[in-house]
Amino acid sequence: MSEIQRHGVTRRWSDAVIHQGTAHFVEVADDPEQDIHGQVAQVLAQIDGRLALIGSDRTRLLQVLIYLSDLADGPALNALWDTWVPEGHAPARACVQAGLAPRYRVEMVITAAVLASHSPLVGWDSVPPRL
Repeated sequence: MSEIQRHGVTRRWSDAVIHQGTAHFVEVADDPEQDIHGQVAQVLAQIDGRLALIGSDRTRLLQVLIYLSDLADGPALNALWDTWVPEGHAPARACVQAGLAPRYRVEMVITAAVLASHSPLVGWDSVPPRL
């Protein structure tokens, strides 16, 4: 049986869970006062940072589930998303409207492949905690 690695563990969640070479994590904007462009840009940058910590990158994304507080924000999301995802490496993706915490406009649930040779513990303590 392979080990389950949990990083940034709190009573309610882990910042990331890695099992059998697959990482699972969630990102919300660090600054919910930003508009949809600002929040999506923050979340995408945070995903990049988390991917680097776990030994992965955008080309290794398997699935991204996107929750928007208002589907009218879809075009703004897609404009940023389309320039962020490397051509030929789009993950499976769903985008739905959901009731998010006040002021939050976007939340993303990420599944990504991790390189087997990488130790995701390096630098983990430098990641700021979420709400």
